[in-house]
Amino acid sequence: MDNLKKLIREVPDFPKPGINFYDITTLLKDPEGLENTIDALEEQCRGLNIDTIIGVESRGFIFATPLAYKLGTGFIPVRKPKKLPSDTVAISYDLEYGQDTLEMHKDAVGEGHRVLIVDDLLATGGTARAVVDLVESVGGTVAALLFVVELDFLNGRSKFDGYDVKSLVKYSE
Repeated sequence: MDNLKKLIREVPDFPKPGINFYDITTLLKDPEGLENTIDALEEQCRGLNIDTIIGVESRGFIFATPLAYKLGTGFIPVRKPKKLPSDTVAISYDLEYGQDTLEMHKDAVGEGHRVLIVDDLLATGGTARAVVDLVESVGGTVAALLFVVELDFLNGRSKFDGYDVKSLVKYSE
């Protein structure tokens, strides 16, 4: 995946000093890079037997939707509060400096549905862990979690013992 890594811009000291931001917009604007990313994500899904794909607001939508199309599954958006028009289920979770909440439609995931969770980045794992808990709270089964970028040095993967976690590009600081 070195070809994809070369297309991701590193922005030092963003959003604050000492943080290295991995900007995927440079990957997205490259037609071949975007195509290779979606193809590589699809390759990671072989043998998963999934019913639907969840994309996490907002950059997860970018990858989850074309992947759902390629795999012939549905797409479910998990969003910030008050963005979905029908009855929702919600989960609140801790962030480094506070709390956040995510919602999905109550009827989005059925009992026993095998779900693939897709997002752009695995950092500390808090957001993805909340989505796992949300899916399981309505009776769904998490088939796997799939990320474009993983920041190994933040150890987010440790929140998913017993789960299949996949990523395309890894940074070790």
